[in-house]
Amino acid sequence: MVKEGYYFGLPPLLLGGVSFLLHWYAAAVVLVLLAAFVFSFFRDPERVIPTEPGAVVSPGDGRVVVVTDEENAGRPGKRVSIFLAVWNVHVNRSPAAGMITKMEYRPGKFLAAMGERASVENEQNVFTISTDAGEMVFKQIAGLIARRVVSWKKQGEKVARGEEDWAGTIRVACGRVDTERGRDTG
Repeated sequence: MVKEGYYFGLPPLLLGGVSFLLHWYAAAVVLVLLAAFVFSFFRDPERVIPTEPGAVVSPGDGRVVVVTDEENAGRPGKRVSIFLAVWNVHVNRSPAAGMITKMEYRPGKFLAAMGERASVENEQNVFTISTDAGEMVFKQIAGLIARRVVSWKKQGEKVARGEEDWAGTIRVACGRVDTERGRDTG
């Protein structure tokens, strides 16, 4: 679990314990269940990362909702969009090894993350990564309920393929991640 999970999960757990001691059993149950949900949301399970050169991994757990050809920096490319439901892991991973050459926060709307317009109109962090195969763009996108995208890396830092905790997380409910790359980028 990422450390943010403790910041958000321990208060309701402790309040649940106090409620139990005060014989407020209904409140105790609700608070302990809330803490369990928060701990589950911030979980960060181990993943097996492929070692094949040029492999690209999914930046987030969830359901692929869009795979489309579109331009990326004026060159033909492909975009893959993954919807992260509330029960999915929301810790993002680096899709490829490389260096973060650009980071940009884009304020925006909070449309439902599963919708096509979310990729363009919603609040998001946009990372441009220079890889051996070319440039790749990764986006963390807020949703209707998940109204906060948090990044932990900085421009100029190197990332490994599948590196956990590299980009950050989407708090605290449904969000979306997009990966855009040129056709020759794997």
